[in-house]
Amino acid sequence: MVLDCQPFPHCIIRNFIQSDSFTENLQRELLDLNFHEKSNDLYKFNQSDDLKKRKEPHITGLRAALFGLFRSWLGEVLGVELEPTVDVSCAKYQYTDVLLCHDDELEGRRVAFILYLVPPWESSDGGTLDLFSTDDHFQPHSVVKSLVPSWNTLVLFEVSPVSFHQETLLLEWLNPLYLDVDYQSQVQQEFEDSSEIQLKNFLKEEKFKEVSEALRSTDVQWTKQGPPNRRCYEVASLESFPQCVSACWELLCSEAFFLLLSNFTGLRLHYLSPGDEDEEEEKDQEDEEEREATGSSGDTPSANKNYKGMLLVCVCTLPVKKPSTPVCVGELRRWAHGGYTLLHDGDASRAEYALDLLLPLSCPDWQTEFGGFTSYVANEEDEELLMVYPEENSLALVYRDKETLKFVKHINHRSSTLPIGDSCRRAVYDFSFVYYE
Repeated sequence: MVLDCQPFPHCIIRNFIQSDSFTENLQRELLDLNFHEKSNDLYKFNQSDDLKKRKEPHITGLRAALFGLFRSWLGEVLGVELEPTVDVSCAKYQYTDVLLCHDDELEGRRVAFILYLVPPWESSDGGTLDLFSTDDHFQPHSVVKSLVPSWNTLVLFEVSPVSFHQETLLLEWLNPLYLDVDYQSQVQQEFEDSSEIQLKNFLKEEKFKEVSEALRSTDVQWTKQGPPNRRCYEVASLESFPQCVSACWELLCSEAFFLLLSNFTGLRLHYLSPGDEDEEEEKDQEDEEEREATGSSGDTPSANKNYKGMLLVCVCTLPVKKPSTPVCVGELRRWAHGGYTLLHDGDASRAEYALDLLLPLSCPDWQTEFGGFTSYVANEEDEELLMVYPEENSLALVYRDKETLKFVKHINHRSSTLPIGDSCRRAVYDFSFVYYE
């Protein structure tokens, strides 16, 4: 088995089916199927009907293995719960047939794979599986790897909204410590114990400095928020974001970041994050069906290996169970002397539970007596449950229910004793987001 992440994650398994006679008989059964020509601007080839209901013994045996043990293994490797069904068909490519550059992303699709049943093949015969790099706009750029089809070889791809460029976004922006899986487990344990955590030095230092400096640019357009009986602070216009600020915003809104937050908190903020139910009963039943189906598939006389075209068995997808769209709302805020928010009757969360995220900037010498901290209180009660103070490049996460309210304490005149440049008006910035399960 060969695993490679360039130019995007993929896996190559040679001699996927251990029995040569089974593979040959599988090819024979597939070639006896009815095929329909498929042709448009993207492709030209012949395709069989769905193989889900075929009764041929070797097709049935392969289908049972894919639906059972193979699907379970993939789910464990990817850390996601996959639906118990697999879309399976067979494609037959002959002279001048083609499938041009495309991606495999469709709603709910998680894994795509191909099992090649081809005669001896050379790259000069065409039909290579070309893997493309992407440009700065994440569009296909050039072929960096070509896979030559070979007999009984399975190639699979992880298909996900968490695409190659989003994974790169995390690597580009975040402190590598927070991408370490073992450390994420430690963070999750601490978060589950207290429902809140602060992750210090969250962004890479150079990225954090770049965003902080860009926010002090006069090009950013700020709008004062009111009414005064509810709030007083400024919000940046998304259209006026400098490039690096826009990239940071994209990071916090990305599905890759949803998955990262799921790892930090144990919350299911994205349908690709692991669920709590193992469904052992269903797995045992599927394993038993796989054993029975494989056992009933005896070897029969040799297959037709004189076929000269390229047979792609099982151009398949494994959908994720119960896909849903991640939801978050956010603001980029500017605070100064006189800023605040107040509790309001309509402030109860729109969902039963929510995850608050706060990432402060430009507050290296902030003192608690200045105010400006976020206070969490129980609805209709005076007792403070938690206070989150502004801390430079420290990502704060707080999990709350709909009866927990929050406000930002009034920033008093003491904050003006820390001037920036020629101004005595101390400005503090933060990204404020709310994520919903």
